[in-house]
Amino acid sequence: MSKEKAIKAIKDVLDISKVGVLSTIHDNLPNSRYMMFYNDEEVLYTKTSKDSLKVDEIESNPHVHILLGYEETKNHSFVEFAGRAEIVEDQETIDWIWENQDKTYFKSKDDPELIVLKMTPNEIKLLNDDELDTPKTVDFK
Repeated sequence: MSKEKAIKAIKDVLDISKVGVLSTIHDNLPNSRYMMFYNDEEVLYTKTSKDSLKVDEIESNPHVHILLGYEETKNHSFVEFAGRAEIVEDQETIDWIWENQDKTYFKSKDDPELIVLKMTPNEIKLLNDDELDTPKTVDFK
């Protein structure tokens, strides 16, 4: 499979799958939770509270792992996303997330506790895609 086909298949999963599992590191062990994700190409975003444990974990270790897909895709394909997270507090990003997300957890985009996590991939692995030769790992470093 060409890199271009793999990237297109990865983008298809990211475009359709919004609920996934975000894993961070806490006390040298994985800590996972379901999150809503929004993508801009291969970069993922999610909203959270400034006071959440995941913010502390990302400040200590920015490496994250995300699982997205399977249930929403027609062939049960999914991705394993390995990358680095950063905390984003600029209003333009918060406005974009607010316009593209469900309005749960926060009453307003002006909530002082609302921040965004931006996850930039190091690599994304496409799995379980019966139309393509998978698994296929695409390096974004």
